[in-house]
Amino acid sequence: MNTFVETLFNGLTLGSVYALVTVGFVVVFKASGAMNFAHGSLLLLGGYLVAVLRDDLGFAGALTAAAGCTAAAAGLLALVLRAAGPGAPAHTLTILTIGADLILSTDLARRLGPDILGLADPWGDRVVDLGPFPVAEARLASLAVSVLLVGAVLAAFRWSRWGLAMRAATQDREAAALMGVRQQRVRLLAWCVAGVLATVAAVFLASFPAPGLDRTTGTVALKALPAAILGGIDSVGGALLGSMLVGVTEALVAGYHQHLGAAGQGLAGVAPYAVMVLVLLVRPRGLLGSKETSRV
Repeated sequence: MNTFVETLFNGLTLGSVYALVTVGFVVVFKASGAMNFAHGSLLLLGGYLVAVLRDDLGFAGALTAAAGCTAAAAGLLALVLRAAGPGAPAHTLTILTIGADLILSTDLARRLGPDILGLADPWGDRVVDLGPFPVAEARLASLAVSVLLVGAVLAAFRWSRWGLAMRAATQDREAAALMGVRQQRVRLLAWCVAGVLATVAAVFLASFPAPGLDRTTGTVALKALPAAILGGIDSVGGALLGSMLVGVTEALVAGYHQHLGAAGQGLAGVAPYAVMVLVLLVRPRGLLGSKETSRV
């Protein structure tokens, strides 16, 4: 029983980190209508900047500077996509993000090489006893920080002018523009928010018990993508729910794969996608995805 509770808790902490990445996917999609496949590279960029700046600025200063630089890089990518024209189809914008991902990931992989970089986070390798099992402090911190940041994004969607403008633009872009909504400003801020969330996610992905940051860290975005889709790609609440579902599923499969025999080998890596397919068979728009309405 203790093993199950520990595995479940590890899944929730993993899902909380996925939520930071998934919410980044969602806010960009809501703002621009395109999937940002460069999100993994932005995550790797944020983590890399924390690693190289920590000696000069300390962890807090490096995290702040890295988040700002990653937000600026994400905003620059949003401006590049704008050059495709206001009427550019979503698939064109998505292909452009793939090209940006190839350029950025190649350069970062060259800089990192085979090295594994430590981020000198304040939690180190310390663990605390949480009832009958030990838990890394970094995992507790990831859960708390993710709740705060995702809650802040949800509150911004509900009560801020930016959230109101984004919801209006999502419903009807032309009507929102006629009402004075500056959609480019809304879009730019959404990309910057995604960049900040990606940087924070990179810190926790490289923290103990992980060995550190390497050139494969950015691929976690591929695991967060099923969470965004099964939760509902246009729903921040769905992103949170989908992330927790994917995190718990991956942790349970990884923790009990030995009971599945040969079928359990490598199953944890594909389990999120299997869950996504099963959910989409029942709810094609995801768990909390919006339904399209049309007048006849």
